[in-house]
Amino acid sequence: MEHPFDRTTEDLGNVVALEHVNTRVPDQRLATLFYVSGLGLTRDPYLMTGVDNMWANVGKSQFHLPTGKPQVVRGVVGLVLPGRETLLRRLAAVKAPLADTLFAFHEHEDYVEAVSPWGNRIRCHEPSQGPGPRFGRMGLGLPYVEFTAPVGTATAIARFYRDILATPARVADDGGTPLAIASVGPDQVLIFRESEQELPEFDGHHVQVYLADFSGPYRRLLERRLISQEDDQHQYRFIDIVDLESNRTVFAIEHEVRSMRHPLYARPLVNRNPAQTNRYYMPGHDSWRGAFLPE
Repeated sequence: MEHPFDRTTEDLGNVVALEHVNTRVPDQRLATLFYVSGLGLTRDPYLMTGVDNMWANVGKSQFHLPTGKPQVVRGVVGLVLPGRETLLRRLAAVKAPLADTLFAFHEHEDYVEAVSPWGNRIRCHEPSQGPGPRFGRMGLGLPYVEFTAPVGTATAIARFYRDILATPARVADDGGTPLAIASVGPDQVLIFRESEQELPEFDGHHVQVYLADFSGPYRRLLERRLISQEDDQHQYRFIDIVDLESNRTVFAIEHEVRSMRHPLYARPLVNRNPAQTNRYYMPGHDSWRGAFLPE
């Protein structure tokens, strides 16, 4: 019998979702200008609606932006955002009120890179066109976070995710640069790109993931004394990614780890259509409905 399909491409692994990236921001007004007015994301209307924190929805994922000393991801966060031309117009519109910050944006062939007022780099891609698998069926979302990692760490990082978190992870080569790529959900990955550049000290920002097998990684992390915080029944944290041979830390990034029994797992998120305006209003199109938005 002929077997026309590669069934392994459907394997997900133990990490079932990358739900949010958390960085502190010192000014909620400037954060609103960048993440909501500029990028076109949606402030969560139900949770964290005060002036000391903001949750910004992007598809099934979020940015969490509590007030505090600014934190900067040591790398770049990738987003899938439909409507490149409307994105560019939104970013141009917030240029003046963000003039005295680190805000900037630049066009590239296959993405637009926007820099937050505090230096976080956000790489905005159009949804995949045609049969290409780059972002799968994601029309709006958070497909990757790419970290800049020290030279010689990719192999150890990939093994850590495979053996500790039990998720598919591999080492790839990008024009001579080694990358560790770990699956963290359908069409979502964490990427660790080796670089000779000097990294700033880790400042405490975090990514949050959901696990199917919650206790297995916990036991393995606990055996190596890597659990950094016990939050509650549904959640724990770790920071250090280690070489499993020596237990030496090779990269630091806080992981907020949740079980699929967490009350917030698979919570429906509101996403607006950022192309909708009061001047050019189209009835029935207030909510995001897919990759193609009315201009």
